[in-house]
Parts: sequence; structure tokens; C-alpha cells
Amino acid sequence: MAKLPEMTKHRGIPSGLPGTGFQFTIRRANPRGVTAIINRRRMADRTPTEKLADMAFLHALWHRFGDEPFERGNLDAGRISWLFGREIVPAEDPFDTQSYTALLRIDERVGRASMPAAFEDVLEV
Repeated sequence: MAKLPEMTKHRGIPSGLPGTGFQFTIRRANPRGVTAIINRRRMADRTPTEKLADMAFLHALWHRFGDEPFERGNLDAGRISWLFGREIVPAEDPFDTQSYTALLRIDERVGRASMPAAFEDVLEV
């Protein structure tokens, strides 16, 4: 089996939203290649649980990293993609969407405007 790429494992970030299939982290690197981060449009018909997953993910990131840049590492590309280009932005130029070492950061101004509860000390889920 081919050697998997190195990937930072972020301790302290929940693996996902309990009771749902929404994950926040992955267990191991993808042996077929790194999943690209894309900018996904959030449609008005998203369920409350989907919106809660986005908010809980942003809450976990904010309380772990604050306004400091952080490595993508084992953070789920799908979950990042729902926030990418808005609440989560590249922290480096050029930005490699298919790298586990790519640096991201939270755009606090946008995040507080769109999901203010994510920045509270405690998020009730």
C-alpha cells in the first residue's frame, strides 16, 4: 500500500455533530488523493441541522484557533467547503485547495455577521 501523505491531526476539534452524519474531521489521509476544498453555495432550503452543523464547526474552530491561521490537516473538506470563501478564507497566497498543509483562517467579521452564536462561549446543540 502506498504511503499516505502527512496530515496534522487537530486535537480538541469534535469529530462531528452528535446524532447526525455530519463530520468535522477525518481519521486518515485519503489514499486516492487529497479532496479539494471548493466554495459551496448555501441555498435557502438547507435544513436546520445542516445550519447547526456549520455553526458548530465554526464554533469549534473559533475556540481552538481564534483569529490565527491554521492548517487544514484532518479537517473535513466537505464541511470546510460550506464555509469557504465566507467565514473561512485562505491564509496564504497562492492557496492550494488540495493540500493538507494549506493555511486557512476565520474571517471574524463575516462569521460574526452570519453566525453570531458560533462566537459565544457555549453553543447549545
